Amino acid sequence: MNRTSALVTPLLPSSCSVPTRRRYPGRANRYSKRLNLKPLTSRIVLLTRRRQLDQIVEEVEAAKKRYGRLNTIVMNSVLEACVHCGDVDLALRLFDEMAEPGGCGVDSITYAIILKGLGKARRIDEAFQMMESIEKGTALGNPKLSSALVYGLLDSLINAGDLRRANGLLARYGTLLLEQGGPSILIYNLLMKGYINSGSPQAAVVLLDEMLRLGLEPDRPTYNTLIHACIKCSDLDAAMKFLKEMKEKAEEYYDDSLRPDVITYTTLVKGFGDAKDLTSLQEVYLEMKLCDSLFIDRTAFTAVVDALLKCGSTSGALCVFGEILKRSGDDVELRPKPHLYMSMMRAFAVQGDYGMVRNLYLRLWPDSSGRISKAVQQEADNLLMEAALNSGQLDEALGILTSIVRRWKAIPWTTSGGMAAVRLEALLGFSKSILRPHILSKVIPGEPIESIMVPFEATRPLLGTLQLKNVVMRFYKEQAVPIVDDWGSCIGLLHREDCNNLDASLVSMMRSPPPCVSTTTSIGRVVDLVLEKKHKMVIVIHCCGNGYSSKAVGAFTRAQLYRLFEPEQKLLWWM
Repeated sequence: MNRTSALVTPLLPSSCSVPTRRRYPGRANRYSKRLNLKPLTSRIVLLTRRRQLDQIVEEVEAAKKRYGRLNTIVMNSVLEACVHCGDVDLALRLFDEMAEPGGCGVDSITYAIILKGLGKARRIDEAFQMMESIEKGTALGNPKLSSALVYGLLDSLINAGDLRRANGLLARYGTLLLEQGGPSILIYNLLMKGYINSGSPQAAVVLLDEMLRLGLEPDRPTYNTLIHACIKCSDLDAAMKFLKEMKEKAEEYYDDSLRPDVITYTTLVKGFGDAKDLTSLQEVYLEMKLCDSLFIDRTAFTAVVDALLKCGSTSGALCVFGEILKRSGDDVELRPKPHLYMSMMRAFAVQGDYGMVRNLYLRLWPDSSGRISKAVQQEADNLLMEAALNSGQLDEALGILTSIVRRWKAIPWTTSGGMAAVRLEALLGFSKSILRPHILSKVIPGEPIESIMVPFEATRPLLGTLQLKNVVMRFYKEQAVPIVDDWGSCIGLLHREDCNNLDASLVSMMRSPPPCVSTTTSIGRVVDLVLEKKHKMVIVIHCCGNGYSSKAVGAFTRAQLYRLFEPEQKLLWWM
């Protein structure tokens, strides 16, 4: 009997739960929705960090079809994603959907996010209108006007560097802030940050005197902001004085909240790196490591490596980089981001240390943390080629360049990879060029020049017997003009720099014979001729059947060649 009851007992909750689900279906569905919406919110937060707003919208729409109406928490995370990605219009549309009848509703957090977005987008009038509606009690959802909303809008204005509007906001709602605790250190910290963002870091330091007159004691964020302001002013001595003052006050008042934190030291590290003060940088880093209560996070380590590279200490940067990798074995959060690998690769590529760059290149994918974007992958390939080129391994660089073209199809001119490709082209010469067939996207290099030449009459050739003073204005607009004889045959080119005598005839100053190509010459060959010989104009001639006479039928100028490039021309195209 006992054995039977032991077997039956576990079935009782399950058997009793069946009629419960039937009797209260709505309650069970709401419970399941709450459980299912938590991973959705986490997913939205993750995609927000990656700035994948389109993916967020797609997944939210799919969730609406699956669950029906989403709750305010989820939609607030979507609004935060819109603001983070800079799409305030989408945030406002979603806000209207939330606030309308049948929507999930809005709360004070919703308004704080929208106000922050409007401030970042410099749509200040709309932000103030929303604040007025909250103040009057006419806003949807009946949110209460609080200091948190004012501080949120104030912070966004200050981050945008709009101090005029920020001071206007304080003038209007300062009474509310005073009622909730008097003059706030937070206000002064925000104003200091605003002066720094607006390019007036000196004014941030001046605010300290006003704080002290009001009886406000600086806290750790205040000192961190002041140190940042001093570094912006290139006054590193003053920054170190504030650091010393922080440590002295922490000892005097036994207040650990005043001790320098990782932000303090990271700010100083960046400052000494920009100033290329290697000795002071090493002292600050040593102090960081000797502080038992300080945890050096990934951001701080990255700042140290970047600063050492700016100071030219690649060996020091390599030592710190090795320490990061060693510590990341115990703490995954310390695994370096792709940015750090790229910084190291740039430094060693310039030195031509191909072996080191290749090792970093191979470890980028398995050892780095976070998403490796397409741009980072392209730059990594380019840096590998640049390192091979700087180390004198031309064949290796050529092989990497070939794989780059095959993989990415193109290299922008303005990147270091594009410049390295041009250098490689110059070293290999035109005979081994892999760029020439793909340099102009608007034409096919193998086609005859006849297809893109300018008709000879359109160049408006001048008669050689004319005096320069009669046609001098032509040479203010054009660098080279064809010269013809009495029978219309092109006999030379007159260049602007050769026009040195107004009374002389054109034929006496021209360069003869002019550079000529036949109508069947390929576009690629003519482009090479213009670039190699630095010709400003090439005359295109049509050879007659007897082979002893020819006639000028067109021209190709350097200006035409430049017009064949698009505004953001790609260097290489795989065809």
